[in-house]
Amino acid sequence: MTGFDRLTGALQYQIANTLGFSSLRPVQTQTIDAILDGDDCVVLAPTAGGKTEAAFFPLLSQMNDEDWRPVSVLYLSPIRALLNNQEDRVQRYAGLLGRRAFKWHGDVGDSARRAFIDEPADILLTTPESLEAMLMSPRVSARELFTGLKAVVIDEVHAFADDDRGAHLASVLERLSRFAGRDVQRIGLSATVGNPDEILRWLVGGSARRGRVVDPGGASASPNVQLDYAGNLENAAVVIDALHRGRKRLVFVDSRRGAEELGAKLIALGVQAFVMHGSLSVAARRDAERAFAQGENCVIVATSALELGIDVGDLDHVVQIDSPPSVASYLQRMGRTGRRAEMGPPNCTFLATQSQRLLQAAALERLRQRGFVEPVRPSRRASHILAHQILALAVQSGGVGRPDWWGWVDGAAPFEDLSAEEREAVVEHMLAHEILADHSGRLWLGPEGEKRYARANFRALYAVFDAPRFITVHHATQEIGTLDATFLASLEEADDPGAFTLGGRNWQVLDVDWSRGRCAVRPADAGKAARWSGSARHLGYEVCQAMREILVGDEMDAEWSQRARKIIQHLRAEHCFLREGEELVHDGEDQITWHNFAGGAANLLLARLFEEELGGRVRSRNTSLTFMMAAGKSAAGIRQVASALREAKGPTWADALRFAPEVSKSRVSKFQPCLPDALAHDLLVRKTVDLEGAQRALNPPAEPAHDPQSASR
Repeated sequence: MTGFDRLTGALQYQIANTLGFSSLRPVQTQTIDAILDGDDCVVLAPTAGGKTEAAFFPLLSQMNDEDWRPVSVLYLSPIRALLNNQEDRVQRYAGLLGRRAFKWHGDVGDSARRAFIDEPADILLTTPESLEAMLMSPRVSARELFTGLKAVVIDEVHAFADDDRGAHLASVLERLSRFAGRDVQRIGLSATVGNPDEILRWLVGGSARRGRVVDPGGASASPNVQLDYAGNLENAAVVIDALHRGRKRLVFVDSRRGAEELGAKLIALGVQAFVMHGSLSVAARRDAERAFAQGENCVIVATSALELGIDVGDLDHVVQIDSPPSVASYLQRMGRTGRRAEMGPPNCTFLATQSQRLLQAAALERLRQRGFVEPVRPSRRASHILAHQILALAVQSGGVGRPDWWGWVDGAAPFEDLSAEEREAVVEHMLAHEILADHSGRLWLGPEGEKRYARANFRALYAVFDAPRFITVHHATQEIGTLDATFLASLEEADDPGAFTLGGRNWQVLDVDWSRGRCAVRPADAGKAARWSGSARHLGYEVCQAMREILVGDEMDAEWSQRARKIIQHLRAEHCFLREGEELVHDGEDQITWHNFAGGAANLLLARLFEEELGGRVRSRNTSLTFMMAAGKSAAGIRQVASALREAKGPTWADALRFAPEVSKSRVSKFQPCLPDALAHDLLVRKTVDLEGAQRALNPPAEPAHDPQSASR
């Protein structure tokens, strides 16, 4: 019996006749079996690979045969845009069997929410933050709403698993199972990842169901990749204008500011261009998506907001300005093309504006060719998220019994390596600092907890991350988007007129109402590039080592343009000392640079260790450590410290803990004050440094044998 044969007859008819499917894809057939067998599962397939249908067809089949009552299926997405994108599709599939779906997030109005609470839909589409708000809201009876919950579908599950939002989500899954009074089935949908079994383990958590990875495999079309050097954004805009004219192009830029700058330059060239990032209004993003889907000769310039599976129609080409930080991100972006056989294979053109970014892009492509994808590393000691959950449970229950709170989240993978003593230490610390109060055995927010987390109806507890203050920008009655408040304040302090670029258009500031968080504008002829808070991500050890491999090699990869080859050749000449086995280079008096290509998070720790032994100052980068003042006086001294660390099998966990307060100049979580010192230091280490990478930098593997086939790349 095939997966299709196992579906209810009514759905078989609708799939064949209404949807016009002549057959199901292997991933859909295998997922139908996994879900109908009752397994928790992680489903792997590329963008547009049919994962949504794979999950919802068997769930709708069970919903029909077993007469599930609303809300029976929960669909969770990492971003609102993906919910908006999936809403029509899920509604259509549910409607095939007379069922309904409803979308709930911050942009959905109160009247629609009230209507849903009065008459819930069968399928609820939401984000973890909106779900947390529902669980804590006195206006929503979560126990009644989710008593019929049977299954949870988590889209882009790899985007959750290794960060704080994932730890939060894993906790909420355990709480939902308690509300439902059953072992709710968990289904994660993902693109290709390096360690799907680890993601499955994180997803299963406290569930007693069998876990299964659904990976149909099979050869995928070989992508077309090109690496070129543009030198600056002006040149990149000219190339994009000329490249594949008459086609749809999606251009990724790794900052909102860069996306705004490039969008403005393309529009100035007469290109039909749209800018997409998280600081634009919902209306602006939808207008851009609609115009792009309907157009032919147009460009969307986007940040990673369009990386996660959002359907912008038939897409011809992806262009990447400079380089994403990881192979996983690169694969997601390139996967936006090649969605249909008639469109050709996936493709990506890199346009680098800096030589180092070109080298980084070349390294990512080398790693992709070898089949490498960064492993996802879920936390097992998320003590700060445990503190958040204690607070959230107190609000959810109007005070949670001190012996009872752990039962709500017991089994969640992010807490499995925290001992009972450490869990109790978190509670005792929060009580001692009046973040919590004990009222006759029930935990509630204390005075300090009220001050930190209770403002605006506990809004600080909805999300586990800090949000910078944004100012909403309005032109007449139209909302354009949001700006970082600190950037807008800097415009007021400058002598130049207060004008900026947002959505690729220039705007003149008319008035700022700081108390209401609103800025009135009118169109302008020119404007300053907007800035948003945030910092660049560190590169990983493997990416940096691939960069080094290119520098010490001779081959010219087939994907590199003539301009790219000249830049790589120049970089190789600059780094000729690496070929001679010398990584320590004197940059001047009392300054030496160690080109170790260990990655930024590994070098952060190594810098502090060397400073402790040598004095002076050591500056860390992704590919190097620069020793200055006393630290830069002697290469022999640097080697001696490195040798001593190797002999001690360092750096050790104790080394990392010792420097944790110095490694991070700012708080890594708004719940850090809830932790005793030992757990706070532990959190800082896990968030800021790469201990394994630092150890590998001091004990590098033997040089790989020369690959005679490499010259044919």
